[in-house]
Amino acid sequence: MIRPINCDPILLMKPSTPASFVDKAVIQDMKDTLKANSHKCVGMAANMIGVHKNIIIIHTETGEDKVMLNPVTVSQKGPYETEEGCMSLPGVRKTTRYRVITVRYEDENFKKHVETFSGFTAEIVQHEMDHLQGILI
Repeated sequence: MIRPINCDPILLMKPSTPASFVDKAVIQDMKDTLKANSHKCVGMAANMIGVHKNIIIIHTETGEDKVMLNPVTVSQKGPYETEEGCMSLPGVRKTTRYRVITVRYEDENFKKHVETFSGFTAEIVQHEMDHLQGILI
């Protein structure tokens, strides 16, 4: 189901909690909502649709939509300054990102992965993971 985008900063600043098997419907809603907003959005965190669970979905440079549950940054290197916008908040803001990051996460079947991301995909992952911690960009 396509859900409305949460634009309330107070709700967006609330940290998320671990995702579990009971959150499967949220994953499908995130896929549907990302697809419906693909013209202006390359990723989202569950709190962007009002669910405070550690779930993100990103649209990768290869065209794949990747769901990541309970992601944790394992390493990061190559800091740089950039400006980012967010579908939940108006305008753009300056932030520090890393060119290469390694993330430990579970896929939508709760299989564990460790994956390295670089470039724009790494930036998307970092942005969405900030959402999970209640960090506004």
